[in-house]
Amino acid sequence: RRVVPTMGPKAVADITLQDVLDVLRPIWTEKTETATKVRQRIERVLDFATVNGHRRGDNPARWRGNLDLVLPSPVRLTGGRNYPALQIADAACWFDALQTRGGTSARALEFQALTAARTGAVRFMTWDEIDASQQLWTIQPGRVSSKIPPNGRLHRVPLSKAVRSLLATLPRESGNPLVFWAPRSGPLSDAAMAAVMKKMHETDLRSGGAGFLDAQLGTPAVPHGLRSTFRTWIGERTKFDGDMAEIALAHKVGSRVQQAYDRSDQVEKRRAMMEAWGQFLAGHEDERSNIVPIGSKL
Repeated sequence: RRVVPTMGPKAVADITLQDVLDVLRPIWTEKTETATKVRQRIERVLDFATVNGHRRGDNPARWRGNLDLVLPSPVRLTGGRNYPALQIADAACWFDALQTRGGTSARALEFQALTAARTGAVRFMTWDEIDASQQLWTIQPGRVSSKIPPNGRLHRVPLSKAVRSLLATLPRESGNPLVFWAPRSGPLSDAAMAAVMKKMHETDLRSGGAGFLDAQLGTPAVPHGLRSTFRTWIGERTKFDGDMAEIALAHKVGSRVQQAYDRSDQVEKRRAMMEAWGQFLAGHEDERSNIVPIGSKL
């Protein structure tokens, strides 16, 4: 509704930076979270159009080196508000309930939970990003977050047994490269995945439970908060290295100097961590999560 009046009549190849600013500026400071999601969706749609040959050139909705030069940072405007996260104690129950739900949005949410990825990376992932022989998902630049990865590197995610089993059950649509798609063959929306979590919370309340609430905020957990749940599990329930967890979340680790010299993404080491995470969500503690590698600090 916010985009169509400005961009609706235009061919996707003709959309410019000014068009994007005309959509965002009226809501950027007053409705920053909504505006951020709108910007991300415009960026994804234009990325999709470019990949499929419908437009050329830079994406006018890109944040880094583009809109960040003319719009204030969303973090500065909102104070970096955290997303409501699923509590560790609720994780297995929630995941079990999720697996009983049908539909593409539920499977996308299941995939996100198992990989601790961002929703945008999941919603726009394509089958050619999956390397079955290496058991890897390589997320393309710009899909990890709204920013290009450090040093222009791609982000690799080792695929656990649970993830591979999930992928094997997913249908494929002829001519559609997306792994998870909406009814009209386009990418899923953030709202679709968020709706699954909302319904799960409401269903638990109706059955006499407490719902799935963030421990500190007291509000229902949302998809992006699953990443915080993963990080909390690493810190509180396992002996896995914290930096390795940060790499799994596609966060920068160390100073710029350290980043320049340490180019390893520890993907092979992260396999055991993601296997253990999948086991935890399934309600089974993996003994590997409590192993302390020789030479590591307790």
